[in-house]
Amino acid sequence: MAKKTAPSLTGTLTALVTPFKKQQVAYDDLKALIEFQIKGGIDGLVAVGTTGESPTLTHEEHMQVVKATVEFARGRLPVVAGTGSNSTSEAIAFTKLAHEAGVDGMLLVAPYYNKPSQEGLFLHFSAIAEATDRPILLYSIPGRCGIEIGVGVIERLRAKYPHVRYIKEAGGSVDRVDQIKQALGSDITVLSGDDSLTLPFIAAGAEGVISVASNLYVREVCKLVSTALKGDLRGAAKEHRRLYPIFKTLFNEPNPVPIKLALHKAGIISRPDVRLPLCPPSAENRNALFRVMAALEK
Repeated sequence: MAKKTAPSLTGTLTALVTPFKKQQVAYDDLKALIEFQIKGGIDGLVAVGTTGESPTLTHEEHMQVVKATVEFARGRLPVVAGTGSNSTSEAIAFTKLAHEAGVDGMLLVAPYYNKPSQEGLFLHFSAIAEATDRPILLYSIPGRCGIEIGVGVIERLRAKYPHVRYIKEAGGSVDRVDQIKQALGSDITVLSGDDSLTLPFIAAGAEGVISVASNLYVREVCKLVSTALKGDLRGAAKEHRRLYPIFKTLFNEPNPVPIKLALHKAGIISRPDVRLPLCPPSAENRNALFRVMAALEK
């Protein structure tokens, strides 16, 4: 497999939506969205995560979206691909294909539903780490997976595999960031997995966010993160307060239903469509989102 210079995956990375038209991937909209991201100053892109509706993409579509994202980005910024699965062999296959497609890193969620032990997690991620030498971003989100990637597992993986050096932390706990940093310090890069917790996570030692809100609010989220990373927590808090209503409203329905609707409302993508079992939002939640969007524009 080809060697590639490892990028710095810090700052603001967007968890890209996968646009649809008539239930098919809308590659023209994806290209437009990526150009919008780059013009807004985003630090990196994450394709086919949960926000990209990976659960309802076919395997072929999954890799086509990865390849298209790399193609559209044209080396102008790092591209990370979601390649996780609750099947180790499937995650290895996705990781190898994404490596060949030229991505700069792989986002690997903890296995969901089958809930392996901590030893099983270590063996799972170890097997995937053997399949690539590019940066691996562990993804701990116990609310969706039912399990947490324990700090001990992170320590063991980091000690054995130099390229396992990032974690997207979406457990909702600032204390968890402290635990990870206490154990590993600068040997691990922590990225917030929740927009609304980005500021407190950075205050506790995180180095950025994988953001849903930055699909639309690119400059705004980048400003919040860069201000916080410079140590200006008072200035970052001002940005956080302004953005907090949209951070919360974007999750008043299952992700990515609201952010797709917001992108459509803003004219960035041509349709807000999602695939079942996701569905359009209620009128109440749609109107609440539009009110918050309008208030941000003032």
